[in-house]
Amino acid sequence: MPSLDVLEPFDTTPEEVESRAELDLHLRSGSLAGLTVQGLHLDAEPVPDLSQVDVAGTLFIGCRFATVEAEADVVRRGAHVVPPFRDLPFPTHPAHLYTPEDLAAGFETGGFAGMYDTVVYEQFLAAGGALPSVREALAQRLHDHGIDNALADVTLTWLGRHGPGSVIGVMGGHAVPRGSSTYRLAATLGWELARADRLVVTGGGPGVMEAANLGAYLATYDAEDLTAAIDQLSAVPDFLDHDPYTAVALEVRARFTPAGDVDWPRRGGLAIPTWLYGHEPANLFAGRIAKYFSNAIREDTILRLARGGIVFAAGRAGTVQEVFQAATKTFYGTDGASGAYVFLDRAFWTQTLPIESLLRPLLALSPAGDLSGTIHVTDDVREAVRVLTAQS
Repeated sequence: MPSLDVLEPFDTTPEEVESRAELDLHLRSGSLAGLTVQGLHLDAEPVPDLSQVDVAGTLFIGCRFATVEAEADVVRRGAHVVPPFRDLPFPTHPAHLYTPEDLAAGFETGGFAGMYDTVVYEQFLAAGGALPSVREALAQRLHDHGIDNALADVTLTWLGRHGPGSVIGVMGGHAVPRGSSTYRLAATLGWELARADRLVVTGGGPGVMEAANLGAYLATYDAEDLTAAIDQLSAVPDFLDHDPYTAVALEVRARFTPAGDVDWPRRGGLAIPTWLYGHEPANLFAGRIAKYFSNAIREDTILRLARGGIVFAAGRAGTVQEVFQAATKTFYGTDGASGAYVFLDRAFWTQTLPIESLLRPLLALSPAGDLSGTIHVTDDVREAVRVLTAQS
């Protein structure tokens, strides 16, 4: 399992302690009173001495103590402890979002079957999949709460600097092969948006989702490099070839490592996948990955964040579900004002799946007024980018 408390720190609220550096700062003050300490390995050298620290009202959640005695001592002195489930391959309260390196850990020696991402998925299946036991369900929900918290940290930091209209969702089919015209369009879209200082958010799967994160990952490179990366990936177009599919993604990452001091939104943006679809290889081009067990939470989270607009590339049932789930939020203003809905591939969205003919009159009936003008159908990536970046 990757260690999640060694990632670079993010801006957090003062009540939360999510890294060893933050912990040491509070230890020097002599007090953790009233704070929440999340997902830290308190058994790692040098083991922190908590015996003289004020822990009244401190919440230790998902932390590993060096000894049972040390854990009992803080409880006796007024702390609350929600311990991790030690026999699981995933942390029950991760302090930070995942990185591609975290999910791919173990691939070098064990292949796809040995990856952290796959090991957790196998545990998910063994524990009942979407219908887990009470114990497993509790562990999964603790994990997802930790991801919620970590995601709030990074997105609030981004939104504070760039505003809610700077987050763009990209949806589309998971089965779109690498190298196809749809894949290349989605990659170019992600590249253009990241270069325009937009945070690209996807569902973290293969196909269109991987392509958009790939484009954002290569935001500091030129268009020829993006083409070269796609050409290299297209040697393994189908994600069902798990080992070679993952191997070539890691090769492309190594070949095109962003140079200099590049923030994670321009190193791939954000992906929000789920272990419900753990049979699909991890998308390894996002800068940060909020991976959930709950698909319902994951779907709602993507749409809640994407207030700057959503691009819908060609897809099937899952993408259509997301279209109307997003439309419901827009219709009722559940999360505030929505950005544009850009449907990329005119023939697909007007002939194969003529969604526009139903969606436009629906949004015209919104209690907030006629919102049908938020819908745009185009074949032109640059037109899509103009529509999305004109709003903020």
